[in-house]
Amino acid sequence: MVLTLLIPLEVITVLQYDVKGNSSFEQNITSSRENGTTFFEQTLNLTLHKLTKEDNKELKLMAYGRPHILVEDYNQNVFVMGLENGADVSGGTIVTGAAMGDLSGYTLTFSGMEKVPANFLENSGGQTAAAQITAAGASTITPGSNS
Repeated sequence: MVLTLLIPLEVITVLQYDVKGNSSFEQNITSSRENGTTFFEQTLNLTLHKLTKEDNKELKLMAYGRPHILVEDYNQNVFVMGLENGADVSGGTIVTGAAMGDLSGYTLTFSGMEKVPANFLENSGGQTAAAQITAAGASTITPGSNS
């Protein structure tokens, strides 16, 4: 899974993390017949496998902001999480581990609520998601320090 975070600033800033293993993207549908409402809760669970001072800074910006997140799965589907309302860091840990085989890294949970499920980013002309983002106006795509 490749995670691309769009952090809105004056220009589009993009951080890209290549994640493996214990990471997942889920969407839950919540409907109320009584209220006549339906919404989609989006949850992204990430595990980043090393601790760095650069990651601390990047993760702080994500936690304080409401990033729009592109999630690419193993089937090269790209989903846009938090398209309208952005996503929040709703939990996570910074862990050093106690034993040789323990995780030394970050676990993060991003949550978002949208009126529609996460849109697919259409792949035009066989371009990668990174190439499409650059073409759409991102000044640069910076590999996250945990990639």
